[in-house]
Amino acid sequence: MSMVALPQKVGIIAGWGRYPLVVAEALRAQGVQVYTLGIRDHADPVLAEMSTEFDWIGLGQIGKVVRFFHRHGVTEATMAGKVHKVRLFQKWAWLHHLPDWRGVMTYYPHFITRKKTTQDDSLLGTIVASFGRHGIAMRPATDFVPELLVKLACLTTRRPTAAQQQDIEFGWHLAREMGRLDIGQCVVVKNRSPLAIEAIEGTDECIRRAGTLCQAGGFTVVKVAKPQQDMRFDVPTIGMGTLENIVQAGGSVLAIEAGRTIIIDEPQVVEFANRQKLVVVSLDANGQAAGADRKLAG
Repeated sequence: MSMVALPQKVGIIAGWGRYPLVVAEALRAQGVQVYTLGIRDHADPVLAEMSTEFDWIGLGQIGKVVRFFHRHGVTEATMAGKVHKVRLFQKWAWLHHLPDWRGVMTYYPHFITRKKTTQDDSLLGTIVASFGRHGIAMRPATDFVPELLVKLACLTTRRPTAAQQQDIEFGWHLAREMGRLDIGQCVVVKNRSPLAIEAIEGTDECIRRAGTLCQAGGFTVVKVAKPQQDMRFDVPTIGMGTLENIVQAGGSVLAIEAGRTIIIDEPQVVEFANRQKLVVVSLDANGQAAGADRKLAG
């Protein structure tokens, strides 16, 4: 059950992946009316069947979002699911996600005057602030499904070897620094050497690139929240797709941050990881294991 009071209506701005579906399902189970806007080329059409009302939006249609929520009396909303930001750099991308007037005014300092950056924290922070000025409070999706935040533990039967623990520690510090710079959340390392660092392409492509560069396999994937992480958006998320990509690329270890990483379909993820003889470990913000497993953290 959610640890916070739930409103009668909640809006969802849905991106790619299963996460928006899980949030919508959890809200419906608690008697909340769900009003969903699916981002084109991202959201699962099944969300229309799970929502009281549903519509599609382009990434630039800030005005349409405001009008949709106002029309249905929605004053609290959340963002769930990944936005493939790389698609904004494709040719004619903005014609497909054509900004309305409110979108133009919101994005103006980022894409026109360049007074602000297009990094995730800056851009998403501006979008959230714009919604707030129009009476729509954005809340972390984990307010509604707190059980999805991974607990501090070694999730798998297999535990890190001494060499793998060294890679986890090395990758942890590297990933935290990349997060502080608002570059990405994931790094891939082997023998304390960085193989791949996530940028705009996303975690899955970062893992695939590491597999191409290290065909011997056996590498470690580290994915952490930014030190300045705003839990309303861009929260690190893993699921079956993440684990399948690691296996296909030849990885051996996944290290994630407890309390600030979302894990979708955890029982299936853990079962798959054990079957594939992977190590999946969740550490605290300092890269330390749970009390009984402290020896793993060196």
